[in-house]
Amino acid sequence: MQLSDYDQLNPVQRERLKGLEVHPEQQLHAGAIDSALYLLSSANREQIRGLVLLLDGEPCGFMLLQRGLRASWSEPGAATVSALQIDRRYQGRGLWRLCMQALPGWVHGVWPEVERLQLSVDPGNQAAIACYCATGWHDTGNGYPARVGYERRFTFLIGA
Repeated sequence: MQLSDYDQLNPVQRERLKGLEVHPEQQLHAGAIDSALYLLSSANREQIRGLVLLLDGEPCGFMLLQRGLRASWSEPGAATVSALQIDRRYQGRGLWRLCMQALPGWVHGVWPEVERLQLSVDPGNQAAIACYCATGWHDTGNGYPARVGYERRFTFLIGA
């Protein structure tokens, strides 16, 4: 398992990334890969990065990392994580947990001034919440408005 900046992918890997298959209920929360890649295509790399989860060189997951473009629920100095998706063909292998464990080190290497990571997750997404809790993330309050109430904001302190 390897985390790679989208910009480092070869053309074949970029094309395969477009074929990520995400369960429809997960796509409801994470959005479509095409939308995330479109946002990334016009972004300033100092503010937005695409991070790809590779397994034996094959793209099997993706997320957007943003800083300087604060979400209404994020804290100053935080990088936010969004558009998290893992291909359904790779789910259940513990890859997302490994990815979440490697993420703080990757962010620190690219944006050393970032002190914390934050994300917003639907309170009904118990699998994601369990993964975040198991990898050192903490529930720190409300995130985006959800279908009912608010999503939960999770924070990971880098270097803590």
